[in-house]
Amino acid sequence: MKSLIASVAIGVGALAAPVTAVAQDQSLSYVLVSHAPDSDTWWNTIKNGIALAGDQMGVEVEYRNPPTGDIADMARIIDQAAASSPDGIITTLADFDVLKGPIQNAVDQGIDVIIMNTGTPEQAREVGALMYVGQPEYDAGFAAGQRAKGEGVTKFLCVNHAIQQPTVGERCRGYADGLGIELGDAMMDSGTDPAEIKNKVMAYLSANEDVDGILTLGPVSADPTIAALDEMGLAGEIHFGTFDLGEEIVKGIKGGTINWGIDQQPFLQAYMPVIILANWDRYGVLPGNNINSGPGFVTASGLEKVEEHAGEYR
Repeated sequence: MKSLIASVAIGVGALAAPVTAVAQDQSLSYVLVSHAPDSDTWWNTIKNGIALAGDQMGVEVEYRNPPTGDIADMARIIDQAAASSPDGIITTLADFDVLKGPIQNAVDQGIDVIIMNTGTPEQAREVGALMYVGQPEYDAGFAAGQRAKGEGVTKFLCVNHAIQQPTVGERCRGYADGLGIELGDAMMDSGTDPAEIKNKVMAYLSANEDVDGILTLGPVSADPTIAALDEMGLAGEIHFGTFDLGEEIVKGIKGGTINWGIDQQPFLQAYMPVIILANWDRYGVLPGNNINSGPGFVTASGLEKVEEHAGEYR
């Protein structure tokens, strides 16, 4: 990082001598481990977030993930990352039971850990992490359900493409509670294959014609659901909310197929942990609490910045 030179004024009209910041130690290194498969392009924003933070802070950053999204493989990657002795590990906590051991082992080795994106503040504390940066999933789902209730939804389908990740399902549970409806069988295990998701959504809606609301949990499930509604002639006729943003989701919001998207701001989930760890290692300063990166509702009236930075920072 380049040295910064700043002049500061002390008192009224009195100029202090220039203060020169010492060039930062660039030997710090951090590894971000996610649960995302290579096919999930939503995580490109995460990669951009750590890259920018690494450049700005003058530290080395690396992104690692299980190519197929296998959680057991992710656990091994965390072990491998810890064995390389980085200064810090930033990781999702997609399955607490599977991942808590490797994370705790890293902490026991003296490696600072921040949990991001998936997991909870309580789980982060239990594994010994410094903090949690992300979106409280149940709370976000509850807010979505309350909003959908106010917009007339009485019966819904929640399309869950990540059923193996318990915290993601909290979005569906929160949504049901926000609506004041029992979840029951409204949460669909859709899988991740686009054609299969589309067919499952079409079959469910055909068998449950009184469904007037759909919630999807990200582009993986949203994009095929958009296609299903288009094919069934229901685009714009059924209330449609989704988590996260993506190219097709933005088009859907703009065109009226999707009422709103819930932005958890993935850029911040990657960017902030690098900034925090670097300042922690250099100066011993740490925010006093966890950081909620979302939820924020994006509607057609708020798409300008989203479209400008879609796939890069949004």
